[in-house]
Parts: sequence; C-alpha cells; structure tokens
Amino acid sequence: MPLTTTYWLEHAWLGTRAEPGVALDVSTTDGRITAVRTGADAPPPGATVLRGFTIPGLANAHSHAFHRALRGTVQVGSGTFWTWREVMYTVAQRLTPETYFALARAVYAEMALAGITAVGEFHYLHHAPGGTPYADPNAMGEALIAAAAEAGVRITLLDTAYLSSGFGAAPERHQLRFSDGTAERWAERASALKDREGVRIGAAIHSVRAVPADQLSTVARWAEERRAPLHVHLSEQTAENEACHAAHGVTPTRLLADHGVLGPRTTGVHNTHMTDADIALVGSTSTGTCMCPTTERDLADGIGPAVALQKAGSPLSLGSDSHAVVDLLEEARAMELNERLRSHVRGHWTAAALLRAATADGHAALGWTDAGTLEAGALADFTTIALDTVRTAGPVPRLAPETAVFAATAADVRHVVVGGRRIVQDGAHVSVPDVARALADSIAALRD
Repeated sequence: MPLTTTYWLEHAWLGTRAEPGVALDVSTTDGRITAVRTGADAPPPGATVLRGFTIPGLANAHSHAFHRALRGTVQVGSGTFWTWREVMYTVAQRLTPETYFALARAVYAEMALAGITAVGEFHYLHHAPGGTPYADPNAMGEALIAAAAEAGVRITLLDTAYLSSGFGAAPERHQLRFSDGTAERWAERASALKDREGVRIGAAIHSVRAVPADQLSTVARWAEERRAPLHVHLSEQTAENEACHAAHGVTPTRLLADHGVLGPRTTGVHNTHMTDADIALVGSTSTGTCMCPTTERDLADGIGPAVALQKAGSPLSLGSDSHAVVDLLEEARAMELNERLRSHVRGHWTAAALLRAATADGHAALGWTDAGTLEAGALADFTTIALDTVRTAGPVPRLAPETAVFAATAADVRHVVVGGRRIVQDGAHVSVPDVARALADSIAALRD
C-alpha cells in the first residue's frame, strides 16, 4: 500500500484565496495532509481528481441528532419554542440505544452528504425512560459514537449535564432520562467516556435553568481538568433570562461567569437575547458563540447579536441544531442575511469570514484544532462543491467562495474526504447507500 495518496483539486480554498490547480498529498497512515502544491495545472499521474471547489470539511458545532425525527411534523399550526418542546419530548421518550444508533447513523450520513466532516453532538438522552440507567450507563452516548463512525464523520460527544426542569425545580417526567441527579454523578458517568480515533469527549451544561448554580462549577472543572470543550445553551429564550433574574438577580451570562464557566474552550450556543454587558463579558473571556440560524428562525427564537459578539472577541461557529435543514452553507448564508434584514445594511461578513466560521472556527469549538484548513499537518478532511449546477454555474472561479456561501446548497456537495478517505463520492454516500431510506426507516420506527 502506498504511503501517500494524492488528490488534485480543480479549485481550492486556501484560507485567503481561491486557487486553481492544487495537489494535496495525504498520508495513508495517519490521514493528514503532508504537502499542498499549487500551480498544478493538470492532475499528477495517479491522482484522484476532484472537480469543483474544494474547501476544508464543514464543522457542525451543534447537533441534537434525535430532533431530525421532528422535521415536517412540527410545522402545523402556531406556537412557540415551548410548545415545540413538548412534541420533542414525545420523540425522546421512544428512543433506545438500538433505535438511536439507527437514527443517528442516518442523520450523520445526511450530514456527510452536506459536506460536514465533524459534528458536535449535544447529548443529554442518557438513561432509559423514567431515569433508570442502562447496564452500560453510557449506552446512548456510545450509540452516537458508533453511528458517527459508520457514517464516516468525526464526533465530539458533548456529554450534557441536565439536572432540573427550572430554577429550584426537579426534572419533569419526560426529563427524568436526561438527569444523573447531581453534577457529581454526571461527572462520574461522563468520566467513563474516552477519546479515541475520530472521537473527542467534551462537556455541556444544558442551560442555567437545567443545572443548579451551585453545581455549574463542577461541570466547568471537569472540562478544565481534561482541557475539553464545554458548550452551553445560553440566552436562547427571554423567558429563561427573566427566570434567571428572578432566581439570582443576574443574567444567565453573568451567572455562568460567576461560576467559572466562561473561557476560550467554552461555547455559548445561540446567545440570542443578550445585554451589552453580556456581550462584553462573552467577548472579553474569548468565549465562543455558535449560531444556529435555521433553527433559531424555525422556532421563532430571534436573531442573535453575532456581529457585536464577534467584534467583542467571541469566535463564531455554526450548527444545524434541530435539523430543520442540514446545510451548513445555508447556516453561513443565513447569519449574514438575517443581519441584513435587521440592520438594512449588506456585507457584515465576507464569504471568507463565513467559511472560516463553518470550518476552522467550528472545528476549534469542538476541540479539533488540527482540522478545518487545507495545509500541511492538518487532518485531511475536505469537501468539494460542484461549480456546474443550476445554482452554481456562471460566476468565474475566483468568485467560488462567494458562490459557495451565497448560492450553493448541500445538494451541490459532490465529494467528501475524512482522514484521506472518501466518504461521499459523486454525491452518494460510500457506506450508507440509501440515506433517504435509512432516515425514513429509522424515523418510522419511532412512530406509534
């Protein structure tokens, strides 16, 4: 077996520019890029040819895999986040390790087809209905890890502490399977999960309403000791902010800061309803922000202050969250277009900046600091977007970044490589031949 394989990229994004004719040499032993050679006008002998525009693999920094089963079923009638949540709970109650594996395998394969090479799974479905632990207390988490492996994508399992239904309130019936009782017992269970090839173990605080204030530092300390990513749903809802003020006299952001949660390995998810002081606090601590525009608009949550957060010093990443759609290009585009609607001004981010949020900064938020770029030493994870479809045909190749971000969709992804191995070829998943059927079957298994 050769020690190196070569990919020839018709056009490639090298971080600051679109470059024609790029040859990537990839080690077959560790799946890393060993050399990037520009000026390769023709494919080198024996190279695998990827026509189109190749970018680093996309990082989906916020996922709840089981929410995919809700697509299309929660669009009838009116309501709010809170009414949507009741429907979500009914799906959560039906999952077992076996059915969750089948669903997540299909969902992660759908992500692969969309050019996603790494996913951050915000995981709180820990126990059986009623809260009884499985024989393996991490059976549900291990099912997600196995599903990602079969779909060919990297996963950061953000094992989530979820201990209460609100400030000072015990878990409700549907939430019992989420809870370990205390943060100490959460930490004991989560400590049994281990990093491995293609897998990072991180932590998450579901929200300030779901983890009592005096237990927030336990989760933060667990992540700090392991130098692991720590994520938290933050100020997604005005009702949460109001309840936090009533209970503690401060905003959720201030509460997290007071208990040592904020910092450069922490990412706040949504960060939608923030005060100027909150924004300054997030930025000054280099806490990240993961925006999930398609979910935030689907649930009528609001438009977060992403521009202000980034200017304050918060790195931006993107997630598909509830999977109303799975399309990181749409998430990037929506972040800019939402801001245009609010401000009546265009051009808050360049295509380059949006690509960075979807690639390098997304990977960093998930603990994959060696991914998200096309350079020697980086993991050989990359995605090729077709430039000859009805959406992408026309612009000159030097405008490929703008075409990718503002015109392309997940349907335009042609090839995906993870660790130097193709997982999507010519728009088809290599190991999950019929992703649509896998999705349909796994979702049907959860219905009454």
